[in-house]
Amino acid sequence: MSLRDYCLDKILNIRYTTDIYFADMAVNHHFTTLKQKEYIQTMNRQLVHTPEGVRDIYGDEKEIKMEVERLLHEKFLSYGYRDIQTPTFEFFDVFSKEVGTTPSKELYKFFDKEGNTLVLRPDFTPSIARCAAKYFMDEAVPIRFCYQGNTFINTSNLQGKLKEATQMGAELVGDASVHADAEMIALTIEALLHAGLHDFQVSIGNLEYFKGICAEAGLDEETELTLRELISVKNYFGAEDLLIHKNVSLKDKELLLKTSDLFGSVEALEEAGKAVNNSRSKHAIERLEQVYNILCDYGVEKYISFDLTMLSKYNYYTGIIFKAYTYGVGDAIVKGGRYDTLLGRFGKESPSIGFMIAVDDLLLAMNRQNITVKGIEKRTRVTYHADNFKKALNEAKKLRADGYYVELVQAEGK
Repeated sequence: MSLRDYCLDKILNIRYTTDIYFADMAVNHHFTTLKQKEYIQTMNRQLVHTPEGVRDIYGDEKEIKMEVERLLHEKFLSYGYRDIQTPTFEFFDVFSKEVGTTPSKELYKFFDKEGNTLVLRPDFTPSIARCAAKYFMDEAVPIRFCYQGNTFINTSNLQGKLKEATQMGAELVGDASVHADAEMIALTIEALLHAGLHDFQVSIGNLEYFKGICAEAGLDEETELTLRELISVKNYFGAEDLLIHKNVSLKDKELLLKTSDLFGSVEALEEAGKAVNNSRSKHAIERLEQVYNILCDYGVEKYISFDLTMLSKYNYYTGIIFKAYTYGVGDAIVKGGRYDTLLGRFGKESPSIGFMIAVDDLLLAMNRQNITVKGIEKRTRVTYHADNFKKALNEAKKLRADGYYVELVQAEGK
């Protein structure tokens, strides 16, 4: 092979190899581009969805929700309660285990630049207690707050429950009287009625009844809290095993477990009073009877029942507790109670009582009960063409001045 032929062969081989290299590059680029497009399309599909436990609310549903919130708020104001707004996130200690609120693993936690642990609020009451202790430390007369906002609980065991939920409620700070207990329960009932719900019951209990029996049985605080958690979820087999393990006497064990039968109308209070001998539990029954008598003065007694087994996962509750139930939802739509020691955690000793309404559950119940809530009735639309825009605009202005909600929309065509 001549030198010329040899060089020509090398050149052809180099070109062939180069062509293959660039061909491979083109194919790889093509597949990479396809993968990038698929990835972008997948991400775009994900971006239009919400995370688990949260949802969008719009249109008629949002208008109905706003109307129900307006009606509830209207009733709060009629009782002399004034609005309060607390931060969406607080320091971790405001909701810590010692306060007795939501378990740490269910909190949405994050850190600020200084390294402080912050949490999205899971509950309004501790925030309001902190606020009252800070700004009303020397206030001698009772203070009435009402609030509205969203709470955040990161839990996976509440099937079908929202992790971001809207709550409304009221808090009465600085009043230990039985009249304060009755006022909060009466306000609960009247607020639900004002919102349009009529078929419901408010069940009332008193933690002091249960605490008196626990003290008589010689249970320590840790065992009492564990027993409360078991009974609050109706796990009576677990409760019985715990009492056997703690060597509780047969008499006290039967009495503690018998509380599960102590519910119903006001007559159940008489039976509950006869079942105990300790003064703490008897006083708790007397308190409930006094509350009932005042609720009769309010004229709301037909919505009342009693449940001596009613306990709460919130350990800051100290006395009267209550929940409202209705058809269409499994959980209580209202939860409330007395928390006489919570403000002391923030430096202000002040007996208090409050409640919260789970707005989303209330709306779901009303929808399933086919309860009509009026939205914005005076809604209309004005259309215009390019040549009559000014006339249409003036018409829209006039309607808006008369209280109408007016859309100004360009007509199709000329």
